[in-house]
Amino acid sequence: MNLKLKYWLSAFRLRTLPLALSTVSLGAFLAYFDGAINWPVFILALITTLFLQVLSNLANDYGDSSHGVDNDNRVGPKRAVQSGKISAAEMKTAIIIFTALSLAAGIPLVFIGLQGTGIGGKIFFFALGLLAIISAIKYTVGRKPYGYYGYGDLFVFVFFGLVGVMGTYFLISNRFEPEVLLPAAAVGFLSVAVLNLNNMRDRENDAKSGKFTLVVRLGIRAARIYHLVLVSASVAFGLLYMIINYRSPFQMFFLVTVPFFWMNVYGVFHHTIPAELDPYLKRLALTTFAFSLIFGLSLIF
Repeated sequence: MNLKLKYWLSAFRLRTLPLALSTVSLGAFLAYFDGAINWPVFILALITTLFLQVLSNLANDYGDSSHGVDNDNRVGPKRAVQSGKISAAEMKTAIIIFTALSLAAGIPLVFIGLQGTGIGGKIFFFALGLLAIISAIKYTVGRKPYGYYGYGDLFVFVFFGLVGVMGTYFLISNRFEPEVLLPAAAVGFLSVAVLNLNNMRDRENDAKSGKFTLVVRLGIRAARIYHLVLVSASVAFGLLYMIINYRSPFQMFFLVTVPFFWMNVYGVFHHTIPAELDPYLKRLALTTFAFSLIFGLSLIF
């Protein structure tokens, strides 16, 4: 493999992509459960979300490097700009490209998904898409990146939970069902848990570098409890949705993921060395994807 391509793939942080897949997949499953299916919308939603996830990862690489957070004291894998494998100028260009790609996929997504509806809905979803792009970039880029003040968790919950699931559901079904908030929040909590785990791993260097994530603000003990609450709430919200929409015992099959979540929480509470938390990031992202798939399949079979 070409070395430059290898560096770019590393910068894309492919292990985070299951989170993007989780939201869109679950939104599509929920729409199918309610009698709606639209393959072009599903595919476009998937592509748009993947572009947004990569955009967020690239912007994070660029922003943390420019603010000095990515340094030799950082616990996690070396970032592309930090290591010098990709220049800041190249990363900036990539951010522009993925912004354009997100728009190129998102605009037809809105117009195809909202065919036959009024202009108001299209404007709303287009504005929502622009806000998602801006939020992905401003997380660590700019003079006052909100991720440095502890607001990253809120961004992740909203866009990789509520908007990702409910937006996909609405664009496929063209209707709003309040109960869809429950599984949307469940995936949102798990996505926040991934971020929280990442911030627990990086807490010492973040604090020294002026990046005051929620973990830095709470302290490690409270952050662990917060992690437990996030994971527990995701299971509880998913279970509540299944109880409200109960049709078959098979719907409870999604609970097979609970032991894997428990192992993740157990690891968070019992590992005191930050570097030891790194493997749990990938595992939680994959378990979140499994949760979404099994949850959806439990509904339609």
